[in-house]
Amino acid sequence: MTSQKTDILHILGEDILLGERREINFNVAKLHTRTTLEVPVIIERSKKSGPTILFTAGIHGDEVNGVEIVRQIIAKGINKPRKGTIICIPVINIFGFINMDRAFPDGRDLNRMFPGTKSGSLASRVAYKLINEIIPKVDLILDYHTGAANRFNAAQIRIVSKDSKLKKLATIFGAPFVLYSKNLNKSFRNTSYKLGIPMLLFEGGKSFSFDKNITNTGVNGAKRILHHLGMLHAKFRISKPKKKCVFIAESKWIRAKYSGMFKASATINKQVNKGDVIGHITDPFGKFHHFVKAQNSGYVFNVNEAPIVNQGDALFHISTKLS
Repeated sequence: MTSQKTDILHILGEDILLGERREINFNVAKLHTRTTLEVPVIIERSKKSGPTILFTAGIHGDEVNGVEIVRQIIAKGINKPRKGTIICIPVINIFGFINMDRAFPDGRDLNRMFPGTKSGSLASRVAYKLINEIIPKVDLILDYHTGAANRFNAAQIRIVSKDSKLKKLATIFGAPFVLYSKNLNKSFRNTSYKLGIPMLLFEGGKSFSFDKNITNTGVNGAKRILHHLGMLHAKFRISKPKKKCVFIAESKWIRAKYSGMFKASATINKQVNKGDVIGHITDPFGKFHHFVKAQNSGYVFNVNEAPIVNQGDALFHISTKLS
């Protein structure tokens, strides 16, 4: 990957030279109390020119495990590049993070507001500023997410199919699964893709929760990518993935046929066969017991961990076709 950038990085109104470290405030807005709300953007530049990599998390304010991954990248000094530039934004949706809410105060999902507008809603303005003042400066984005609500995602990278460059980077990252998924309209990933900026979207764990295995996978994947680009300092140990990546071309959700108390028996990352009992739905009174069975053979890469479910709720996400 060859950088398209110059030796002077002009970002958010600041000029940053090679070899400099800078923390710049991404001015989001003011609260109703007139208190300024700012998002720290942490920039580390090597004395040697090279690619510019952006690590982001917290587009959804309740996805704290992604924030923890970027925090560790900074705290461990992984973001100090051997060459090139590393930009870290651990919490993009600072409003949601403060309130432990997925959305912005205006009720909008930031990840459905890109590329945004300069004079639109609050979420739209943040999206606009990110896309216009930061994204054009970078060569690659690693964006960290978790599963929503009580749905626990296996560690996975999501990319579009038939993109050999992204497939290679996803393989190097080394998550257990790579899920081929379309770029959703008005998402951060789709907008970056249209601008010609490749993105690896990481999913792992669930909202409001930390998971050590997921965090380690996210951090180790970042190290492998930086090592591949010649940006990681030699002092950091690189571990090979324990298993070869499974590429999922198609998948299917299994939904609850009944409302009740739910307990999964199939665990995340498990390979199941059609007809296997993978969960149970019961009532509080001991009169009802429904066996949830796998409708096809495949890998389980999302499990609903909610103790109570309603009819139609997504319980398991299982691969149906591998690539």
